[in-house]
Amino acid sequence: MAAPWEDVLCNEPALREAASVAVDAALLEGVLMRTEGEPNASDVVNYAPFTLLPSTVPSALFEQAYAVQQDFNLLVDAISQNKEFLEHTLASTVKVDDFTARLFRIYTQVLEEGLAQSVFLGINRSDYMFDCGVDGTPALKQIEINTIAASFGGLTSRTVAVHGQVLKVLGKSKEASHLLPNNPSKGLALGIVKAWELYGSQSAVVMFLVEEVQRNIFDQRCVENELWNRNIRVIRKRFRDVFEEGSLDDARRLYMDGQEVAVVYYREGYVPKNYDQQNWEARLLLERSRAVKCPDIATQLAGTKKVQQELSRPGTLERLLPGHAEAVARIRATFAGLYSLDMGEEGDKIAAMAIADPDRFVLKPQREGGGNNLYGEELRQVLEKIRDSPERTSYILMDKIKPQPAINYLLRAYSPLQVSECVSELGIFGVYVRQGKEMVMNRAAGHLLRTKAIEHADGGVAAGVAVLDTPYLV
Repeated sequence: MAAPWEDVLCNEPALREAASVAVDAALLEGVLMRTEGEPNASDVVNYAPFTLLPSTVPSALFEQAYAVQQDFNLLVDAISQNKEFLEHTLASTVKVDDFTARLFRIYTQVLEEGLAQSVFLGINRSDYMFDCGVDGTPALKQIEINTIAASFGGLTSRTVAVHGQVLKVLGKSKEASHLLPNNPSKGLALGIVKAWELYGSQSAVVMFLVEEVQRNIFDQRCVENELWNRNIRVIRKRFRDVFEEGSLDDARRLYMDGQEVAVVYYREGYVPKNYDQQNWEARLLLERSRAVKCPDIATQLAGTKKVQQELSRPGTLERLLPGHAEAVARIRATFAGLYSLDMGEEGDKIAAMAIADPDRFVLKPQREGGGNNLYGEELRQVLEKIRDSPERTSYILMDKIKPQPAINYLLRAYSPLQVSECVSELGIFGVYVRQGKEMVMNRAAGHLLRTKAIEHADGGVAAGVAVLDTPYLV
């Protein structure tokens, strides 16, 4: 997939000039992050890392990713309502993975008590790479689906303008005009607005549940400002604030500082380090409340890697989405090979296969946030260590996707401008709102392209590996 600006890749003076313009454009547009040195202060900020040039994406695969997003929204929602499926699928995982087990305990406790929540809001992001098969034809293959704290919908809304400016500076105005508009922050906000409206209290607030360290605050502010623009009050609180200030009334309405909370939007709570005992108690309080949680704990469990692996088994999608044969076909077409490492003969064979040929696979733990997957020699060493232990059931094995690398420049603060061989990952944001059994909103809400140098096997933008990008459809 040759880019229509390959002729300028060898013109170093032009690229240096373009990089200088790009950095200023990113600052002007608000493609910003706080610094590592002052992660909770906006006195000094820098641009979020991004590519100098947009990356080419096959238009057919881009359209396929958008077309299947509503199907994935339906699937995630169906899983979240299926207690039997979650219990069966996560039975082996909760025995060996304490984090998933604690989430699951809260899930069962809240179900036994009876759900106070009647409106459900899902904001997810389905991530894909373009796998070049034996014949070199690229195919869309899903990496994972993120059902909690799916980030960068805000900043990616602002990168199109930056890349458009770069192309113009390089004399590619026609190409600049072909970049697609993209505004996930508005799409995500519309889902939150609909959930807030259905909750039914004009005076209630939306609460962003945020981390102790908030480097990526501007990404969240993009969504937040969309809500303020609609005169919906937003408060930002941490788990410890919920523990200290949160309370439920007799109707299980949630109050923070005396303010009723309609929607809790999680930008925190997806990895074990987010929790201590107080934070677990705060999470339980939130889950017991009537407030619309995004996600509720069932939807967070629906996004675990073990569920992803179970979905690839024959017949599973049909059971979860009866009467949706076309949706099932669209979803299944995106699956890469996924394998169970459960104890038993089948799991033993899979483990032996991966140890014998580790470069064919990726070993994935039940973790979000990037930087957790294992490849190559590291994969082999870990699997050899745990091959006879139930600990192996807390991982899944997936075929390694092999995309075609492309040349680009990755712009990072204080880093020299240098050419890199890169691969990209396309994420499609999905938003749905359900009231009782009725789906009242189900849509794709924009896209996110992240690109990284091929020497980095794993990790996203927040993990410091990938950078923001803009797709150029070919």
